Amino acid sequence: MSPVQPKHNLNPQQSAAVRLCQQPLLVLAGAGSGKTGVITRKIAHLINQQQMPPEQVVAVTFTNKAAREMQARVTQLVSTDTNGLTISTFHSLGLKLLRREREAAGLKRGFTIFDSDDSLKVIKELMKGGSKDEDVQQRRWQISAWKNDDISVTQAMQIAENGLESSAAELYAAYQRQLKAYNAVDFDDLICLPLRILREHADVRQQWQSRIGHLLIDEYQDTNNTQYEFIKLLLSGNSGLTAVGDDDQSIYAWRGARPENMERLKNDFADLQVIKLEQNYRSSGRILACANKLIANNPHAFEKNLWSELGPGDPIRVINCSDSESEAETTVSSIVTQRFKLKARLGEFAILYRGNHQSRPLEKALRLNNLSYNISGGQSFFDRAKVKDILAYLRLLTNPDDDTAFLRIINTPRRHIGASTLEKLGLYANERNTSLFNACHEMGLRSVLNNRAMQNIDRFTSLLDELEIQSRTEPPGVIVRELLKQVHYADWLRELSKDQAAADRRYENVEELASWIERMTEDDDLDLSEAVARIALLDMLDKNTEDGHADMINLMTLHAAKGLEFPHVYLVGFEEGLLPHQSSIDEENIEEERRLAYVGITRAQRHLTISHTSKRRRYGKDLSSEPSRFLEELPREHLMFNDEVPAEVKKETGQANLANLRAILNQG
Repeated sequence: MSPVQPKHNLNPQQSAAVRLCQQPLLVLAGAGSGKTGVITRKIAHLINQQQMPPEQVVAVTFTNKAAREMQARVTQLVSTDTNGLTISTFHSLGLKLLRREREAAGLKRGFTIFDSDDSLKVIKELMKGGSKDEDVQQRRWQISAWKNDDISVTQAMQIAENGLESSAAELYAAYQRQLKAYNAVDFDDLICLPLRILREHADVRQQWQSRIGHLLIDEYQDTNNTQYEFIKLLLSGNSGLTAVGDDDQSIYAWRGARPENMERLKNDFADLQVIKLEQNYRSSGRILACANKLIANNPHAFEKNLWSELGPGDPIRVINCSDSESEAETTVSSIVTQRFKLKARLGEFAILYRGNHQSRPLEKALRLNNLSYNISGGQSFFDRAKVKDILAYLRLLTNPDDDTAFLRIINTPRRHIGASTLEKLGLYANERNTSLFNACHEMGLRSVLNNRAMQNIDRFTSLLDELEIQSRTEPPGVIVRELLKQVHYADWLRELSKDQAAADRRYENVEELASWIERMTEDDDLDLSEAVARIALLDMLDKNTEDGHADMINLMTLHAAKGLEFPHVYLVGFEEGLLPHQSSIDEENIEEERRLAYVGITRAQRHLTISHTSKRRRYGKDLSSEPSRFLEELPREHLMFNDEVPAEVKKETGQANLANLRAILNQG
């Protein structure tokens, strides 16, 4: 069992954080220090003891999963009805404000929210469709970075220092015009637009400030500049702020997070109180000693030192392997041994790495040993681009009001329907208060578009209309096959791919989807609309599946592991070029990589094993590897290297591997 803090007892620091309600508060919460318990207890304290109406309490975090868990805990602690209590993600809170104040943002009712793929489609079209995917992605990242840094289109144009930056700023402006024409917002706008509304409309700002008695922020170190400004405007002079975070676990600078936002609180809230949670309820003393020594090499606005009452625990094992295959075999062999020795469940083990590509040899070794595993953060089948394309066609066939599906497929494959045409179509549809697809059928559109654009639109709508009629009598499987044939999807993939083999690999997902729809609809006798609804439900369930229910070994990146804990952790690829990553070495930006290593170490509760290789295959070649500089920063007295492993441990390993081999043979 994992060590946990007693449910009903708060330590003195936690208790102080819960009771302090009259001044703005920063809770510096170290890894495994019970921060979620502090937040949920404080919400309950505000409602139960401070008599604050639930509708005046707002708590925000960064994932829907964290928000759901927080809501469940609070419900058990609060003695009254919690109707009106807001526990949500930042973006859900922004969306709530945007829906109430949409007119101030220039939005009409029923506005669309673009996901990243939808945004990429628009940007690619604005870049005339011939740009490389990497260039389109880079421009999207640049626009997102500007929004996260609270930089408007006008400001982006003003700060541009060369032609490339000016071009990007012009694209930013065109992208925003397209969104307005479609009555749409993207994910970043869910914070940017509410921030703009609060800035520009004093009456709206005062109304929202009066609604918030206390704002609690989880994972505060992950806030970006826009989120920070959003927080300030929601609060104004209100002292009802509790920010909980850990600058040592800030690992999302690549998506705009600013750990310096913790220090900014001191400047913007003069009477800010700081309470440190340093008692760790998760890990053994040796693990924490390594974590503390490592992270001490980073500069800190607030110093802290984790400690535990769980005893010193076992030394951290450090293993040098010849290559990645040997590393995988050694890791799996150790898991087999620990499982045999401790009678542990597979779900108690986690293998962590810097990049997803490191999972391949590990998966092979796990399959050879007949061990079940789960890769967290892996791409869902329904999230694959080609699958989403075909599903968008089916969605539009069954729901002509689905503007998001329309925009995804209007130029997939390319139909020479340009950004200007789509902008005019979007404006026309808004004026007529109808969907984009329905607007394509209206005679009035011909007064807006030229003949060539109208002909391209007509070819697209005729194709969909014919397929819709056919779907009334033909099974869904036939419709999917006919759709793929009519749009020449395989030929289009060949155009996009560097060779036929690459095109074939892309088409495998499409073929898998088509075959699956055929089987599913034949077995359950579904029509097309029923099939689309079934797929949508499966997609939602896939996204909402919680990790950890099945007894499987956990494989994940260090980024995906944040917030989790496991009795036995294997941190693989502890090498220069991997951890720290080569790009960070080149940019002389090692601090965030050190925080990543810190996050990896502090996931472990009882046992931690670190491994590195002498050589690793990169770019098709076997290249020599160097141990990570972070290994030198760990306290030597808490480490045990290969040649220091006692003979009895080696004997246990052999016995466990033999037992596992017998089990595999017996199953066969």
